Amino acid sequence: MKQRQLGAGGPMVGEIGLGAMSFAGTSGETDEATSHRTLDAALDNGVNFIDTALIYGPFTSETVIGNYFRTNKSARQKFTLATKGGIVPVPRGVDNTAKYLTECVDGSLQRLGIDCIDLYYIHRRQFDLPIEDVMQTLLEFKKQGKIKAIGFSEISPASLMRASKVGHVAAIQNEYSLWCRLPELGMIQTCKKLGTAFVPFSPLARGTLSDVVIDVEKLQSADFRRTLPRFQEPNYSFNMAETAKFKAYAVNHGWKPAGLALAWVLHQGEHLIPIPGTRSPEHLAINAAGAEIKLTAQHLKDIEEILPVGFAHGNRYSEAAQASVEIYS
Repeated sequence: MKQRQLGAGGPMVGEIGLGAMSFAGTSGETDEATSHRTLDAALDNGVNFIDTALIYGPFTSETVIGNYFRTNKSARQKFTLATKGGIVPVPRGVDNTAKYLTECVDGSLQRLGIDCIDLYYIHRRQFDLPIEDVMQTLLEFKKQGKIKAIGFSEISPASLMRASKVGHVAAIQNEYSLWCRLPELGMIQTCKKLGTAFVPFSPLARGTLSDVVIDVEKLQSADFRRTLPRFQEPNYSFNMAETAKFKAYAVNHGWKPAGLALAWVLHQGEHLIPIPGTRSPEHLAINAAGAEIKLTAQHLKDIEEILPVGFAHGNRYSEAAQASVEIYS
């Protein structure tokens, strides 16, 4: 797999990474052995950038990955590892104070069984705390050798510009896919200008652009997607009708829908490193193959006609989840 740079001066990683949220069972039943096989498959397919977070479980995903490193000593050096903190699990809230972030970082290091985190994100921004102050906390973590690079998730381009005046932000992680185009309103461009990698999460539109047909009624009660307006009727039926056209286009060209969706993301800029989530070795291989799909100008034009900007019905988050995400336009 070709590689891309994770921020100015940062490591080179496979251009498609692995989101490990589903290791915590948030998108269906799983177990540690299956997650470990998925990590084995990642190395076999050139996927060497893992993304996790304290809140996944909470603590489950980090623990699963940490156990993998404990039983596969050499694997740690083969992966670039990112995790996130700043969300309080219970009661759910956001805390970016130095005291709480120190607890987050130290806990992640312990669960992962490592000495230093390659990339550490603020998972959600605390709006009443200046982002400049948060950057100073993160820079102190770098001085202490706890983290190597700094990132933020779901912030605005304006906040990125403010943070970058204090220190280099290696990566920004926002939702981005054919059904979530908000980052085109400045984030992708700002990241490129500042030498910051843009890391799209949910690049497969939370599974709707894969070859799996999601039956919402059969999703587990704990499945995060049940809370999302785009998976609720009548929105879901409209969305499935539109994405079915994209899937048919992919199949007609001999591609897997997931691979085509990821190829489209990769074509939006050389600084984009999507992190599709999966708990399956088989699905990971399909995702990785997306890096081999070469799209022409006509392909890109066709895709834009099939799934135009703004096609998706319903908000991408519930009101409660949206409250901690920065809005920009």
